[in-house]
Amino acid sequence: MPKAHKNISGLYVICDPVFSKGRDILEVASEVMRGGARVIQLRDKTHSVRELYPVATELARLASEKGVLFVVNDSVELAMAVGADGVHLGQDDFPLKAARKAAGDEMLIGISTHCIEEAFAAQEEGADYIGFGPIFKTPTKDAGVPKGVEGLKSIRERIKIPIVAIGGINAVNAAEIIAAGADAVAVISAVTEADDIYMAAAGIAGHFKA
Repeated sequence: MPKAHKNISGLYVICDPVFSKGRDILEVASEVMRGGARVIQLRDKTHSVRELYPVATELARLASEKGVLFVVNDSVELAMAVGADGVHLGQDDFPLKAARKAAGDEMLIGISTHCIEEAFAAQEEGADYIGFGPIFKTPTKDAGVPKGVEGLKSIRERIKIPIVAIGGINAVNAAEIIAAGADAVAVISAVTEADDIYMAAAGIAGHFKA
């Protein structure tokens, strides 16, 4: 998919085997896409790139069939190998400029940010979008002090590239986050640990305009 058609928006689900209640990650991804996710990200810090390759390959295929963007967490190498739409990097991962040089201009590169300084740096260095948070306290990752809705609004006023809000977001508070300026909301446990993954995804995706 050409980069011009890759729009980071809507429900962004991070699929991580640690937060899937033991269910197959491909099954989880299929259900979140059926529920309306527009972006899925593979995050797995327990397996090697070699072990993840077949899973990532299948996820890339499934996402392509459904017209959903597929993003790989951390690994530029894996993202390139499976033809992912993008790679998402943390503050301590591969440098953005080096990632761009390796992956080229067609691959989306997102950066996790937790303050305005990091957000500005990501934008200036050419990130296609930023992840910003945690908005609320979250059990899935210790990412620092929650920024709240006001923190998100402040970032939105000063950052031009798409913002993916993350951290403690669910069907109850998603509308508030979208109204505050988030282009997308990233969720993990609120969807992937739900008894009914499809309904959990649909409950959040429904807050976005078609």
